[in-house]
Amino acid sequence: MYRGRFAPTPSGRLHIGNLYAALMAWLHARSAGGAFALRMEDIDKPRCKSDYAELVLKDLRWFGLDWDEGPDVGGPYVPYTQSERTERYEAALDALLADGRLYPCFCSRAELFSVASAPHGLSSEGPAYGGVCRSLTPEQRTRKAETKTPSLRFAVPPDAPVAFEDGVYGRIEFPPGAGGDFVVRRADGIIGYQLAVVVDDAAMNVTHALRGADLLDSTPRQLWLYEALGLTPPTFAHVPLLCDERGERLSKRQKSLAAAALREAGVPAETLVGLVAWSAGLVDRPEPIRPAELVAGFDLDKLPRDPIRFPLDALRNYGV
Repeated sequence: MYRGRFAPTPSGRLHIGNLYAALMAWLHARSAGGAFALRMEDIDKPRCKSDYAELVLKDLRWFGLDWDEGPDVGGPYVPYTQSERTERYEAALDALLADGRLYPCFCSRAELFSVASAPHGLSSEGPAYGGVCRSLTPEQRTRKAETKTPSLRFAVPPDAPVAFEDGVYGRIEFPPGAGGDFVVRRADGIIGYQLAVVVDDAAMNVTHALRGADLLDSTPRQLWLYEALGLTPPTFAHVPLLCDERGERLSKRQKSLAAAALREAGVPAETLVGLVAWSAGLVDRPEPIRPAELVAGFDLDKLPRDPIRFPLDALRNYGV
């Protein structure tokens, strides 16, 4: 059975781009007659706030989306909240350590900053790690550990290319070592995004992971982890990003585009859904529509392959 998910990070208010990604994932699941789960990726506790998590639920419902599993759903399901699943991640780390797939890294915190949260592509992490600490001897590691707590990095197979079939972009190939060795646990103990998402998707039996194209180059890292942990990866699909008229990516920094701000400005949810669906090529005209009305005709092949420009001018009448 198809099982999809939407996994927001509650470090700010959802914006139009987040709603678009959630809508695509929801439509993909519902059009396949599958289940749809919601997961709060709040593993980076200093950045994530419970108020934002509560607002995510309100924003998604306002937009017309529901979910079968996850926060605020009755029944036998346990809410999917990363901060409550640390033991699962630690067990995965222990397995990787026992298998010799990890090594301690003593590089500066500045080089490791923001690896825990879902990155906007690997470019946000800077240049690929050069492997300085990979070649340290046991004696060198012991000496360094006396003055600094290390992070843990996954040793990427140096000669293994990665290829997979993407639901939107078709066959994707990455060269051996793409992205370099990556952090799976920060020096401060926070679990890295790549490890957490793999453990969670496997535990949730996710069969299809649909997400933004900014995470396309994270996929090789996750496939390596699936292989190392003996887990079955989902089918991946990466949808083009939603941008403004100038081609700039929509982000949480644009506070007027937050779902809560649009709702407070009086923008009807159906109007916003219609604009998003029209921008993505799912409908012929930008008319008000509910997500449920888009299910029957949804097809990933209708999506463009380039970034999608959202007509912000259509919201000017609401003071946006």
